[in-house]
Formats: sequence, C-alpha cells, structure tokens
Amino acid sequence: QVQFVESGGGLVQPGGSLRLSCAASKFTLDYYDIGWFRQAAGKAREGVSCISKGDGAVYYADSVKGRFTISVDNADDTVYLQMNSLKSEDTAIYYCAARVATTFNTAANCHPGTFASWGQGTQVTVSS
Repeated sequence: QVQFVESGGGLVQPGGSLRLSCAASKFTLDYYDIGWFRQAAGKAREGVSCISKGDGAVYYADSVKGRFTISVDNADDTVYLQMNSLKSEDTAIYYCAARVATTFNTAANCHPGTFASWGQGTQVTVSS
C-alpha cells in the first residue's frame, strides 16, 4: 500500500506563501503519477495540480495557474507544492495522492477518482 506523510500546512496571510511536502513512505515514485488536491469546507475535493510520470506533463487548475508549482524530487521520493500569492479562497485541506502511471491517464485527467493512494491531508488557512 502506497503511503505518504504530508507536511507544510498552516496559517498564512493573503499574498503569502507556503510549501507543502509529501514524502512517500516505503515506496518509490518512479512508477506513479502524482497529484495535489484540496477540499474546502462544504465542497467537493478538486484537483489542484497533477504531474504525469510518463511524459512529465503538468496540469494546473485555472484557479492556481501562475501561483502554484508542483515538483518531484525523485532522489528523496518527495513531492512539493509551492504556493505563492495565496488567497482566502485557497483555504482548504490539501492532499497528495498517487496512481500507477499508465498510457491511459494524462496529467490533465487530474480527477480525485482516478487516484488510489492518499496522504492524510494538511490544513491550509489563508486569512488576515
């Protein structure tokens, strides 16, 4: 079973930055697509950013383009989400997730239902 340990959430003022980390536990990321998702109170979980292992393609939700950056450190099997220019509407629980990389799934298919293994989530609150 793929497992992750997430960290980096917290309280930040609007316009601030946070970097979320997601460390793989007891497995390598070499064969997995990785995604970051978020779920705000009372809303459905949504895809924030996904990266495809096969071709390295990256997807960002329109709401975070130009502000968030996903990256993978294969040496440490850790995934990061750098979040800049944070807004109050970015407040949510953030989750990392993995799915086995296949030719059928692309980075643009950044839907929670296609990912099988999830981190425990980390709270991000953007407020003054």
